[in-house]
Amino acid sequence: MNHYTLADIQPGLTHSFTVTITQEMMDQFHAITGDCSPIHMDAAYAAQRGYAAPVVYGMLGASFFSTLAGVHLPGEHCLLHSVESKFSKPIFVGDTLTISGKVSEVNETFREITIKATITNQDGVKVTRGVIKAGVAK
Repeated sequence: MNHYTLADIQPGLTHSFTVTITQEMMDQFHAITGDCSPIHMDAAYAAQRGYAAPVVYGMLGASFFSTLAGVHLPGEHCLLHSVESKFSKPIFVGDTLTISGKVSEVNETFREITIKATITNQDGVKVTRGVIKAGVAK
């Protein structure tokens, strides 16, 4: 876990990490949220919609933006204010995702940073984009 304070952070600071999506993650997300949409649960339905397999929950992928901010950038001294996400391409079980963030703005008055974030799959395809606003302790 990183321990950046507001004084340590400048625009351009970056961090990234990788994670591989598993069926267990999908099952746990379903159990927590109750989202039983067939696009996520039923291979035949997903195939009818043109996908090779059930599509991973977009919010499961985007949940790693919380990890990006709360563990890596800034880490310990973070309090999420908002996360805006755009789901560009589908994610599938077995995909290895790289979650990356770059500080684009530091607002000392409000003690808040803005992070431009992306999630790319193992083929280098951007699957999710995000803008994270996080409060940071002095």
